[in-house]
Amino acid sequence: MFENITTIKAFSTKRVSSYDRTGGNRDRLMIVPNETVQLLDVKGPGRITHIWMTSACREPDHLRKALLKMYWDNEEEPSVLVPLGDFFGMGHATTRTFASLPLVMAPTNGLGFNCYFPMPFSERARIELECQTFTHEIMLYYYIDYEELPSVADDQGRFHVQWRRENPTKGIDCTGLTGHTINHAGKNLTGKDNYLILDAEGKGNYVGCHLDVENFYNPPYPTNTYRETNWFGEGDDMIFIDGEEWPPSLHGTGTEDFFNAAWGFQELFSSPFFGVNMLGNDNGSGKFSAYRFHILDPIRFQQSILVTIEHGHANRRSDDYSSTAYWYQNEPHKSFYILPVEERIPRPGVDIREDSPAPNA
Repeated sequence: MFENITTIKAFSTKRVSSYDRTGGNRDRLMIVPNETVQLLDVKGPGRITHIWMTSACREPDHLRKALLKMYWDNEEEPSVLVPLGDFFGMGHATTRTFASLPLVMAPTNGLGFNCYFPMPFSERARIELECQTFTHEIMLYYYIDYEELPSVADDQGRFHVQWRRENPTKGIDCTGLTGHTINHAGKNLTGKDNYLILDAEGKGNYVGCHLDVENFYNPPYPTNTYRETNWFGEGDDMIFIDGEEWPPSLHGTGTEDFFNAAWGFQELFSSPFFGVNMLGNDNGSGKFSAYRFHILDPIRFQQSILVTIEHGHANRRSDDYSSTAYWYQNEPHKSFYILPVEERIPRPGVDIREDSPAPNA
């Protein structure tokens, strides 16, 4: 990893930023509703090495209403299509201070957004931000650092990001069932109703995701313990490579296990490759967020990949799931879309533990 800073190369480092071209101190863009601004448009070959941004808006949930789009090598459809806040590793249209290897939200309260995913391109790189707020403008500060290269090798995949949401997931009617029955009964022998994190075609490397869950389905149970009443995380991850049938080559054992935690999500934690950014309530309800990046252990596919996870054991729970998936692949990529702004906005209210920092809308 440190070889990159000790090896002398014939590259040129460049930057595009929002600095005030008049020499003043208005180093920002003011983006009005329904406006799309171009943040970067450069010719290749090259590689983006770092992106920093921070934003503010008087309108709630602007981090879900602003869309980040990235295009490589003159493609017509974006390879990155994701809400602004979700791109930098945190859902629910909020921020948290955390530090992973590829993504960081920096103090105070995660308001400095950083991305260190390398993004190679051969002919052109173009980045846009679309403002889909209803009434108020977005204030945006940004840096985009990149290198001009003599060439880009043919084996360098292009960076992709896909955002999804299912609100609510399609579970079962749990009326009258005990928590133990919900968490442990039933079978899933196909994976077909799992929550879908990524659906991609081509040849590439899946490098991670973050999952953002609002557990609002909180029916009354005979018992009153966290695990037996309202724990949503008994869902197994299932990753299907190159069109394989169930059971897939990569089959996990539970939601917190997929994110390298254990015995539920019990505390806030961040590390280079996995972490928990939001905890919800002690009874298992509320908003949760966790990430897992496969930087040293990318999941490789030759034809296609489906990254899925059960929503509760055997897909029995009905909650609000959203996710952001990151991967590299050869172009062309399978087309994907994003929900309209009205369907991206989080459910009203913030329901989190007291030891989670206050959110920033």
